[in-house]
Amino acid sequence: MSAGDRQTIDRFLDQLWLEQGVSDHTLSAYRHDLEAWANWLAGQSCALLTPGERTLPDWLDSRREQGYKLTSNARLLSSLRRFYRWALAEGMIEADPLARVRLPRVRPSLPDTLDEDEVERLLNAPDLSTALGLRDRAMLEVLYGAGLRVSELVGLTTDAVNLRQGVVRVRGKGQKDRLVPLGEEAGHWLERYLRQGRSELMSDIQRPALFPGRGDGAMTRQTFWHRIKHYASVAGIDRPLSPHTLRHAFATHLLNHGANLRVVQMLLGHSDLSTTQIYTHVAQARLEALHADHHPRG
Repeated sequence: MSAGDRQTIDRFLDQLWLEQGVSDHTLSAYRHDLEAWANWLAGQSCALLTPGERTLPDWLDSRREQGYKLTSNARLLSSLRRFYRWALAEGMIEADPLARVRLPRVRPSLPDTLDEDEVERLLNAPDLSTALGLRDRAMLEVLYGAGLRVSELVGLTTDAVNLRQGVVRVRGKGQKDRLVPLGEEAGHWLERYLRQGRSELMSDIQRPALFPGRGDGAMTRQTFWHRIKHYASVAGIDRPLSPHTLRHAFATHLLNHGANLRVVQMLLGHSDLSTTQIYTHVAQARLEALHADHHPRG
């Protein structure tokens, strides 16, 4: 990859961060895709802003032969399309080289989730006789009761919680804030943890982290995820889990009980309704399973 191509990628990522406030993780994914593409082009004696007509199809064919999945190529094409639209708007190119390239159609995969009984067992797994157990029970209840991302949960501060009103202020993707209702159970366990457990876990309770890890700093996502897997084992839940499992359960159970899709979108903090619609497939799958199990002609 040439120095010019590297500078162009840096400029694109800088503008993406400045204008849209995307996360470091997202920026890293864009950089990975664009640098891989630029390196391929360099091997074909082409530059990032002047790819040849056949370079992209040839590269995709090469990736398929290497075993890359359709979903991986679809994500990569999405990154490239965004980059070239930006370059066109900046006047760096006269035409979008991907304008006629169709994105592969990928069926959305259903997210991992838990049924209501499994969630109940998971929530009941922590040892409530310890401050750590109270902390973990409160975290699990808030994660499920408010449908938060794990990063949003561990990033909560004490001033983000209003127990009197029963809401929590969450900073989500793009540094956007939203108010989410806690629910009665989550509010109860959070209040009990603040009253009985938090002071035992911190040397300085004036520090802002709502859920401390080691020391008085906020717990990391990785640490909390290890805690969830531990409690899943305690609860006898033997199925694959993802960091979003309780968030998926939150959305799916709301829809199963008749919640409006737009309301679920707002609670999850999705900017696009299509992102939320994946949960309608989960709910539909659940309804079909119930029909098959209980209807006389199922």
